[in-house]
Amino acid sequence: MHDIRIQAGWVIDGSGAPGRVADVAVKQGDIVALGHDATRQAHRVIDATGQVVAPGFIDIHTHSDFTLPLNPQAESKIRQGVTTEVLGNCGFSAAPVLPDQVDALRDYLAASAPWLEFHETTFADYMRAFPATAVNTIMQVGHNTLRLMAMGMEDRPPRAEELAVMRQLLTEALEAGALGLSSGLFTAPGIYADTEEMIALGQVLRRHGGGYASHIRDEANRVFEAVREAITIGERCAIHVQIAHLKLSGTDNWGGAAGLLAEIDAARQRGVRVDCDQYPYTSGSNPLRNLLPTWVQEGGMGAMLQRLSQPAMRARMRQEIAAHGLNNFGRIPSWDAVRIAISPHQPEYAGRTIGDIAQSRACDPLDAVCDYLIADRGHTRILVTSMAEEDVQEIMRSPTVLVGSDGTSLAPYGTTGQGKPHPRFYGTFPRVLGHYVRELGLLSLPQAIYKMTGGSAAALKLVNRGLLRQGYRADITVFDPKTIADRATYDDPHQYAAGISTVIVNGVVVIEAGEHTSELPGRVLRRGPSGVG
Repeated sequence: MHDIRIQAGWVIDGSGAPGRVADVAVKQGDIVALGHDATRQAHRVIDATGQVVAPGFIDIHTHSDFTLPLNPQAESKIRQGVTTEVLGNCGFSAAPVLPDQVDALRDYLAASAPWLEFHETTFADYMRAFPATAVNTIMQVGHNTLRLMAMGMEDRPPRAEELAVMRQLLTEALEAGALGLSSGLFTAPGIYADTEEMIALGQVLRRHGGGYASHIRDEANRVFEAVREAITIGERCAIHVQIAHLKLSGTDNWGGAAGLLAEIDAARQRGVRVDCDQYPYTSGSNPLRNLLPTWVQEGGMGAMLQRLSQPAMRARMRQEIAAHGLNNFGRIPSWDAVRIAISPHQPEYAGRTIGDIAQSRACDPLDAVCDYLIADRGHTRILVTSMAEEDVQEIMRSPTVLVGSDGTSLAPYGTTGQGKPHPRFYGTFPRVLGHYVRELGLLSLPQAIYKMTGGSAAALKLVNRGLLRQGYRADITVFDPKTIADRATYDDPHQYAAGISTVIVNGVVVIEAGEHTSELPGRVLRRGPSGVG
């Protein structure tokens, strides 16, 4: 007898192939039969008539390492149909932490992880101690974290002994089963690293079979150059490269999506293993301090806050922003495009724009930014509307661009229900399937599901996951293609998606009839010789 039989659903298997009506049987955490072979009796029968039965969605780019210890039910993700999250992106990871750098890492990550506790740990111990969660997790080690451990926030090349520390910490993480290295070359201290430093770390990745995921050096005025740098690192080190949240930011760069996709395709044609992902929104999210020129952060939080208070430093920032736009975001239509999301020390401002705050204070917007950061101790996180919908759609149409939320697992209640975070945390996958597939017809349903499942599994080298196949792990999402939709908005982001009826993780039902069962069957998936499993 089977444990679960999902009956009469429209099975789309994650390969990109058309769907078919079939039953899916699950036993002891595995898919054991499909089609007529799945029709024997089962302890639990789920009627999926009129619904799509798909592999569980793989969120290939997340920061849920900052919230899963606080919200292990992973509500905002599992209710989107996500069954696996890739953590430790953009160069930020909560481990390793050397004994004398606990406070430095806590301060550095405060805008992204304001409620997380930090303590000394190796990466292996971090993975072992990670709590039980509703979703599977895949860990990466962040280059910014490694650099902070080895040499703080200094703007210079590493000394030989400092590079050796980074390489050793990376080796230890890879030997513990980390997927690979992520970078955040858009902000300090990652931006202080040159290409050769990244290649030196890439050589460690090659020896251990690890991959490289990059929030590239610039997503605005130098985005083409930054994409080429990521490809160069992959090519010279013979490693897989994942380019994070592909976009063209800043009004000066709108309209360039086709050319950017052509650059990546040309690299693939010559044999570089390169993938990229995207979230389906025109706004990004970042710590507020990252909008300022990168020299502002040199030397750490204390030095930055001191600079922000100095009129001469503000004048220099204002001049550079006028000439080039915001760091990594380019030119924006106005300061009303920048909205407070999370503000630990000034929570009453969540949802207000910098333009609005400046007007209410009768001051220049940059002065408002500097004063706000000082009052919030540098910990503010914001949303920035800096992309063109036409570019988002052009990138979305590409069958090779995968789907990643760039978000954390939240819930409308408790600690993680604070502020007004990006709606992508709650709505990324249903937005693709509802708005871009059903309403706009940019992709077929099998194509979109491939970008969320089989395509991501192939990029990650997942073992027996990402497809509906006999012998594969039973990570399964069942949804109504007529009603699946994102509900989260910028003004009211803490809203679960609609249309997801059932989510199964490792053969355990986590979402049943649209409600969370409180089960926590997720596993930490480790990289091994044959892939991640």
